[in-house]
Amino acid sequence: MTLTGVIHRSILLLLVVAGTSAGVWAYCNSHPTAIYPMVMVGTLGGFAVAIVTSFKKDWAPVTSPVYAVLEGLFIGGISLVMEQRFPGLVLQAVLLTFGVMFALLGAYQSRIIRPSQTFKSVIVGATFGIVVVYLVSMVVQLFFHTEIPLINGSGPMGIAFSLVVVGIAALNLVLDFDFIETGVESGAPKWMEWYAAFGLIVTLVWLYIEILRLLSKMRRN
Repeated sequence: MTLTGVIHRSILLLLVVAGTSAGVWAYCNSHPTAIYPMVMVGTLGGFAVAIVTSFKKDWAPVTSPVYAVLEGLFIGGISLVMEQRFPGLVLQAVLLTFGVMFALLGAYQSRIIRPSQTFKSVIVGATFGIVVVYLVSMVVQLFFHTEIPLINGSGPMGIAFSLVVVGIAALNLVLDFDFIETGVESGAPKWMEWYAAFGLIVTLVWLYIEILRLLSKMRRN
């Protein structure tokens, strides 16, 4: 495992996500009825592939590109819907996502941020808590046809919740950087480059979606 290898594979996966998203955007722009199927396939398929990759890390060279394609379906559809509602929102979200990533990368490399064991435990615990909240929200929407205002509301509490989630998602990037550095220093197997790149893409996709959600709430507010 080398840093150069991780960078190359991360760029490749990003290009796959971006290319698929652009294709979905162009197609769904002229075929609006295809948006929902694209988003659902991307959501469910991406979740399933991510779970498989988490348990079968050595499958990452095969599953990571598949995950990138599925996330491209999801992002392309969601981004088009958001852009139609709030023109200019997608570009802002993309710029903020990469701005946050490079800012945290600079802070990590300059040793301003160093993930201690306590730091890692807090971020992992907070991330798990957010996942549980989102799962509960999905169940409530599915069976009771209602929404949790804290998650989807555009008022002060809804915006504050999204700010917290964006912060947690961003700090997961620090864990990704630390994982990559540790893997390179410990001489991890070559296939771990794909798994590290996969983890980075998962975090970037999550961060982008949460920033998109936050910006949309601020526009509605």
